[in-house]
Amino acid sequence: MSTILVADDNDDLRELMIIRLKEFGFSVLAAKNGLEAVQLAKSAHPLVILMDMNMPELDGWEACCQIKRDPLVRRIPIIALTAYSLPGDEARANASGCDGYHAKPVDFQMLLQQIESLAPRSEKLQGQ
Repeated sequence: MSTILVADDNDDLRELMIIRLKEFGFSVLAAKNGLEAVQLAKSAHPLVILMDMNMPELDGWEACCQIKRDPLVRRIPIIALTAYSLPGDEARANASGCDGYHAKPVDFQMLLQQIESLAPRSEKLQGQ
């Protein structure tokens, strides 16, 4: 089973993402801050990381930088899942190491397409 790491400090959004991703056959790990996200990325090696950029302990920007500096996990695709949607925010996410960008509110079908394009798992997403 493919694992996705959801890092978001908003309990309701994090739980919604977990429920929706499980409906599509993914196993889901959850982090409520950037520090937990970095630790889980290193220990679990998820298929994809969905990273909120504004979190306590360690924000998503720095968490992405730390993950991308580690040779053991740097290849894990990270999608910035954020309310930051001003001009330049996507470029800032890319500069911090994100492989994709998704502005909140979440368009779940579009998010699934992004996950599929970054880490193809057609057997998981076909027919859904």
